[in-house]
Amino acid sequence: MHTRRTDVASVTAWVDDATMAPSMHNAQPWKFRYVPAFDVLHLRMDTTRSMPRTDPTRRGMHISCGAALFNLRVAVAHSGWSTDVRLLPDPDDPTLLATVVFAECDVSDALSSLYPAIDRRRSSREPFTDEPVPEALLDGLKGAARSEGAAMSVLGDWQVDSVIDVVREAEQDETLSPDIREEITRWTGSGNGVSDGIPAYAFGPRHHGGRAPVRDFAVGRKVPDRRSADFEQTPCLAVLGTSEDNPRGWLLGGQALERVLLQSTLDGLSTSLNSQALERPELRWLLRDPHSPSTSAFPQMLLRLGYGPAVPPTPRRAVSDVLDVDRGASSP
Repeated sequence: MHTRRTDVASVTAWVDDATMAPSMHNAQPWKFRYVPAFDVLHLRMDTTRSMPRTDPTRRGMHISCGAALFNLRVAVAHSGWSTDVRLLPDPDDPTLLATVVFAECDVSDALSSLYPAIDRRRSSREPFTDEPVPEALLDGLKGAARSEGAAMSVLGDWQVDSVIDVVREAEQDETLSPDIREEITRWTGSGNGVSDGIPAYAFGPRHHGGRAPVRDFAVGRKVPDRRSADFEQTPCLAVLGTSEDNPRGWLLGGQALERVLLQSTLDGLSTSLNSQALERPELRWLLRDPHSPSTSAFPQMLLRLGYGPAVPPTPRRAVSDVLDVDRGASSP
């Protein structure tokens, strides 16, 4: 282990990779602050990007920031450094989600193998084929979740039917709530030049047939030239869960989620995330598998896995908008 310190350019590049993480409605609710004097990076939740109607506890914001934290760890490992991460270091400051200290490392970190997937990972709302995902790949994804202290359960046929019913109920609730529709509209359907939110080109086609649960962010709006399509009849669905349902558990869940997504990308899989039912507490618990291990007792995300077409990336905020460098700090 060497004592050489990192530098602003390296940290900036790592944060840039971190921002490629998925986030609820692509709100990108993270802020970083680097203190060169102490060689420490702070990850904060940007509360100006909160969604009080659909994410009142900020569970989704924590998961999003956890995913960004995992990308950061991968990018750092790829550069030959290691990270010492402290989650929620200040009980009096709940927006401070993590502090990260860097150390140069001679030994290659297993995380670095995931680095090529950071830029390639996408959230797809396109139809997948009905080609089954091999059990070996699913077992590998379960292992990826376990390595981050979470668990992923692949749903059987009867569980898929139940989950589809729950998602449809969430869709109906959403349709009947003008406040929720207004909040979703704020973050979706953006045009060119916007650096956040889900643009209309990423909505995917209208659901014409099939059983795959895919969220329709149009929420009743007309999208020019939008096509309709049949989705898969036998979707491969998985629920990622954690043993804790609190800010720490949500951050761990976000890191596990991103590890699963990056590994899926390297495995050649398309992935789709659905938090719709999880945004409703009374529906969220219906996704809980009573036979699942304690590590997945609290469901955090519904994933759809399969083989689908390539999709374009969604916009990202400039790293200068999310990273502050504090050169005059007297304390970390």
